[in-house]
Amino acid sequence: MAHVELLNPTKFDTSRFDEETARQLHALISFFENRGKARLLADDLDAVWTADFLEFVAKEKLFATFCTPAAYADGNPNKRWDAARNAALSEILGFYGLSYWYAWQVTVLGLGPIWMSDNESAKRRAAQALDDGAVMGFGLSERTHGADVYSTDMVLTPSDSEDLAFTASGEKYYIGNGNVAGMVSIFGRRADLDGPEAYVFFAADSSHPNYVLRENVVHGQMFVSTFGLEDYPVRSQDILHTGPDAFSAALNTVNVGKFNLCTGSIGIAEHAFHEAITHAHNRILYGHPVTDFPHVRSSFVDAYARLIAMKVFSSRAVDYFRSANLEDRRYLLFNPMTKAKVTSEGETVVRMLHDVIAAKGYEKDTYFREAAQLIGTLPKLEGTVHVNVALVLKFMPSYMFAPVDYPVVGVRDDASDDAFFFAQGPARGASTVRFHDWEAVYEKFSHIPNVARFYEQAQAFKQFLSEAAPDEAQQKDLDFLLNVGHLFSLIVYGHLILESANAISVETLDQIFDFQIRDFSGYAVALHGKPSSTPAQQEWALGAIRKPTVDRRRFDAVWAEVLTYDGAYEMNP
Repeated sequence: MAHVELLNPTKFDTSRFDEETARQLHALISFFENRGKARLLADDLDAVWTADFLEFVAKEKLFATFCTPAAYADGNPNKRWDAARNAALSEILGFYGLSYWYAWQVTVLGLGPIWMSDNESAKRRAAQALDDGAVMGFGLSERTHGADVYSTDMVLTPSDSEDLAFTASGEKYYIGNGNVAGMVSIFGRRADLDGPEAYVFFAADSSHPNYVLRENVVHGQMFVSTFGLEDYPVRSQDILHTGPDAFSAALNTVNVGKFNLCTGSIGIAEHAFHEAITHAHNRILYGHPVTDFPHVRSSFVDAYARLIAMKVFSSRAVDYFRSANLEDRRYLLFNPMTKAKVTSEGETVVRMLHDVIAAKGYEKDTYFREAAQLIGTLPKLEGTVHVNVALVLKFMPSYMFAPVDYPVVGVRDDASDDAFFFAQGPARGASTVRFHDWEAVYEKFSHIPNVARFYEQAQAFKQFLSEAAPDEAQQKDLDFLLNVGHLFSLIVYGHLILESANAISVETLDQIFDFQIRDFSGYAVALHGKPSSTPAQQEWALGAIRKPTVDRRRFDAVWAEVLTYDGAYEMNP
């Protein structure tokens, strides 16, 4: 893994990518820079649909290149599903605006059930649609039930016609790209069956007259639609999955697609950071640069350390995604971590920066205004934190207490097709997933003061689970368990960061674990105060609190890294 730096589009290094990937990523950056900042911000303020961006996508065959598995590339060597370059694309799109990232993200989700299916006709249609410049949609959630697939009201009625399998009627809500999607993967249930056997995933066309677009349910450039199907004709060649396989396709699509939340959040936070440090370091208050104030420097150092940690964790998670197979499904833990932890950290970073630049962050000529407004959508709307933290908890016993040996997973930025993403198997068996030894890497870096101190907290958490674990009643108390999940998440977060420690300075690594210690202590105090915490748990919580080591030299070294971004990037006006 190369040395980690914040994204600067004007100096974007594509040396790790093949020639065509590098060309397309540079073309994407040029598209935004040539449009300019004024246009970018005006379109956001005026809620202008991203039509010109999608025209660029079609012209460059950007989504076709990045979203078509090699098996359906018709011999084009540049087309593949490559999570490493997808992560770079996602970060760049987030850097320039959530609406552009969202069009890509929803296309990825819409393609998931298609590429996972055995329906060769649908796959060929999808590949052609992408090549023609189409985007996709993912019709899962509903107004009444949200993403509760057990309760879908999209009903498929068997047809007596020889040409049709079903007619579908119902409404979907909060569906991105629902206004223009060439194919929308829609989850529903058969009217003539009950239980899991009734589930169906099928493909629909948003231009069909029986597909009725209701409205955009948000105000913004993104088209987050509600639409209805009114006796929509579903042909046999439109059916993607039936029965329990349809349910698995929904969950496995989320595994593949919503991973992009982390890199989108990173891109947004990086652009906000560039603006914030350039503004603050060149603003004079009371005869001093704003950054002379100790609390301002502290905020910048903390925000920077958190942002670098987001990048390092997410990049390392990609390695495990790309190396996964049916015998190694560690990605199933790292995926909800990226959705919940990394996106929440993005929100924290932008909030810290906003506290520094204050009113400047509301001005309409700043990207920061857009970032502050939208950064919270990633952990809230797409990857709801409490859902993903609850999912993380399923892996806690095996991760903490039952490590097994695995071959070392190296850096995976090779130009290969990630075919396993679409052959994940049934979406079950979280309790059977095993992990490599998390303690070994902590011990390896225990010479770094704050790593050693956080490792003490991690060992204390292991003791908590052994000696003061949640009782039967607390295991049904999600409010209590979520706090336990946050404590566990910090250990996993630190684990993957340490596995890529060679990509950052020793000082930055030590500073990352400074906030890890403080965050762990904060969750320990919160657990102490929970209504259901027992005396033993309260005693443990107070004993697990630590103060990070204080090192002025380390802090100043990280501050010097922060200052390298003063004026380093300003978007073309």
